[in-house]
Order: sequence, then structure tokens, then C-alpha cells
Amino acid sequence: MRTLRMLVAAGAAVVFAATAATGAAAAPSPPPAPKPRITDAEVDAALGRLTGYVTDALRSTGVPGAAVAVVHDDKVVYLKGFGVRRTDAPGAIGPGTVFQIASLSKPISSTVVAGTLKNPADWDRRTELPGFALKDPWVTGHVTTADLFSHRSGLPDHAGDLLEDLGYDQAYILDHLRLEPLSPFRASYAYTNFGFTAAAEAVARQHGTSWQKLADDTLFKPAGMTRTSTEFSAFVNAPDHAATHVKNPDGTWSPRYVRDPDAQAPAGGVSSTATDMARWLRLQLAGGTLDGKRIVPADTLATTHLPQILSQAPTPPLDHTGFYGLGWNVSYDDAGRLRLSHSGAFDLGANTNVTMLPLEKLGIIVLTNGAPVGVADAIAEDFFDTAEHGRPTTEWLPLFAQLYAQALDPGRSTTDYAHPPAGAKPARADSAYTGTYVSPYYGKLTVTANAGGGLTLSLGPKPMRFPLTHYDGDTFSYVTAGENAVGRTGVVFKDGTVRIEYLDATHLGTFTKP
Repeated sequence: MRTLRMLVAAGAAVVFAATAATGAAAAPSPPPAPKPRITDAEVDAALGRLTGYVTDALRSTGVPGAAVAVVHDDKVVYLKGFGVRRTDAPGAIGPGTVFQIASLSKPISSTVVAGTLKNPADWDRRTELPGFALKDPWVTGHVTTADLFSHRSGLPDHAGDLLEDLGYDQAYILDHLRLEPLSPFRASYAYTNFGFTAAAEAVARQHGTSWQKLADDTLFKPAGMTRTSTEFSAFVNAPDHAATHVKNPDGTWSPRYVRDPDAQAPAGGVSSTATDMARWLRLQLAGGTLDGKRIVPADTLATTHLPQILSQAPTPPLDHTGFYGLGWNVSYDDAGRLRLSHSGAFDLGANTNVTMLPLEKLGIIVLTNGAPVGVADAIAEDFFDTAEHGRPTTEWLPLFAQLYAQALDPGRSTTDYAHPPAGAKPARADSAYTGTYVSPYYGKLTVTANAGGGLTLSLGPKPMRFPLTHYDGDTFSYVTAGENAVGRTGVVFKDGTVRIEYLDATHLGTFTKP
């Protein structure tokens, strides 16, 4: 084998030498590096359109409020609040209003981790955290911070999120990820809040501290982000905070839910203000410095901006290949410029976006206090579209509204459980269904008979209670709740087991009587 390798190497050297002697001059030159294309005047024109566009987007959708910041050439060139913090109480939104930023937490967290590392190779350090393992022991022994921050660990899409909806804490969720089936390691992309969270918590543990303190000491305090936190209590206790809102059937918006994301703090638990986020955006665009001070090493931060895995093949309407980096969506535009972005969305009432072109030293932050209907993303895209082309080339708001509506459809049952079929079989006596059932993943499920007739299903550690509605024979349904609610879901009793339809996407939703 050694001889063969030497022959191959020698042959390659000969071919290279011959090429150098006869064809080097004819070899094509590499394409030139992309250059900045957006002028100050074009940024000013986009800024001139921004206020009217935000106002119109809020008016047309009913989303109660927003805060927007734009950074250009290391200056905050736009900082403004719109609308109200709550629809049921007075209080205008300003640049200092605290919002839940949902998954915009991910690039914040990757900045924190970048600030703790000595060199880029440290991103490839194995993730070691008590109580955390994956189904394949080999993968557990090799999965790194970078694998989990780029969603290429093999965990299923949004693994663990349904446990969070049921009220389980972080320790329980991370411990039970070991039961999730895996797709090919480092060869498949699936967005996982709790895989991301496990890696961040492991980094904090390596430093002998909590995730909140690590974020404070590494980023928030040095960057002067005085109203930014990873803890829900800081958000909900802030006097000037924007409550989350959802749309009612009559088209109005109200703050009906409270979303506590502490279990997935690194992935979705950050709260912040437009003022603080503008400081972070300046740091990002300046390669880790802020006000002349080095806060995050340039090389470990730059690594977060590199593609780690294909996340989106070219598909309409945008037709650009998408990659995921370390807490960032990464793409390249037609001019070859790096484009970084991330959206955040709580179905219970928040939508956010960050978009930036590092080469242009230009970025925008959009925070809103309404469930995702496309407002935050549309504001960001309209701003950049106007800056680059002088006017928007697409009606972004209806486009993103459609994309979000499509994203919410998966998981909903194809069966209309609210309307039993003609000739539906009657249920058996309530006693045929009552009792305790257990799932290794979801824990205990209890079915009890109501005093006035009917059944109630109880799930989760608290537990959560759901009245069952009969559908057909031994099949019932209930209305799901939480961030990942999908309307009515089926509950099928069979041979001493209960299968819950929406919990069974990865075949973990069957409960058995002990």
C-alpha cells in the first residue's frame, strides 16, 4: 500500500509539472472576491421606507407591536418602537421594551460559546453532559458542540419539544433524548432545540457555571446588553416587556398565553430589547469587537458563520441553496456575498428576525409580540430588497404569511375528529378504558371516568388534563395544547395500550398498562 501511494503521488506530481510547463498560462483565474455594492444613499433610501412599511405591516395583520434596529458601518442608524406592549392595557413599545426573541436566541448563544473558546478547533470538542446521551453509543461518544449547534446530530426534527409542552423540565428532556431514533450522523439536518441546548449546557458545565452566568460574563455584560437575559423570570418581571399575543377567531389579537422557555434557554429562552440587540449586531458585523474592545475572538466567531450542513435545497420561491452554520442560517447571494439570518417564532405569540450582509456591514433586527404571520421576516426582507434594488421586487408580507401557514400544517391529523363518521361504533363502558398507562419516553398517562360520564386523559408531571371526545369504537380525541399544538389528535385504545397520534411521529407515543 505504501508503494502504491508513492506511485500515485509521483504520478500526480508529473501531471502537475506537465500542466505547469504547458498549460498554466491558459488555466482560468479564480473569480474575483465579491465587493460591497450597497451605497450609503441606497441604505438611506431603504431607511426612508422602513417606518411606513412597519406601520402598514402591523396595521394589515393586526400584530400589536414591534421594535426595529438597523446597523450600518458600526452605527445604529435606525432604532424605533411601534404599537403597544399589550392589547388589553396601556403602554407603548420603545427601543428599551423587552421581547422574547424565541429562536433568535441561537445566534446569541453561538456568540456566547464562541467567546469561551480559545481557537476554532474547540467547536469540535465532544459534548459531555450528565444525563445526556443519544440512541447510538458511538454517536454519543463522538457528537460535538458543532454537531449539535448545526442540527446534524441525527436527532429527529424538534426532538424533545413535545415533552416541554407537557411540562417536563430540562433534565428530564435531555435524559430522554436517548430514546429518539437517529438519522445518519453528520449527513442529515433536522432542527432540534434540545440537542442545541444540551451542547450549550455542556459548555457551561465545562466552565463550572450556569448557562445564564456564562452568557452574562462572556457576552451580555462586556457588550453592555443590560436588559438581556436567558431566564424567563427576567422577562416576565421586567416592567417594560411586550406580552406575547395570538390571533383570535374574530381577527383580533390578545395575550392569551404565557410561554416559559426556560427548559430550552440556550435555544429559545433569550429576552432582549432592540437597543441591546443592536449592540450585539454591531459586534457581529465588526468581527467580535464593540466600541474598540475585543469581546469575542475573531476566529471562533467567524467559524459560526461557515456552512456546516445543507439545510435547504433550492426550492421556490427563493431558489437559493440554504445551509446551517453554528446557530445561523447561512447562504450566498447572486453576487457571492455571505448572507446570515435567523428567525424566531413562538406559536404562542412572538416572531423575530435578524438578517445581515457582513460585507456591506449592514444588518437589521426585528422584534414583534405576535404569533408568526410573517411580519418580522417581511420587514427584514423588504428593507434589504429596497437597499439593493431601490424598491421591493416582491410583496414579502403575503409570501411569508403563506410560508408560515404551510409550516404550521405538518402534524395536524388528516382525520376530522370533531365529526364522527356515519355509523360510528359506540364506545365500550368507561371502565374498559380507565387506568394508568406508561411510556418510557412520555411517562405516565392516566385515564379517569368523570362523575357525570365521559373520560379525562392526564399527561405530564403536573399533570395536564384533557377531556376525551368519542369518535368511533375505541378511538377518541382531545384538543392539544402548548407551543406545538395541532388541534384535535386521535387517542386509540387497543389490547391494553393507548396510542396518541400526535405524540407518535417517531413511534414513541404508545402507552402500555404495567
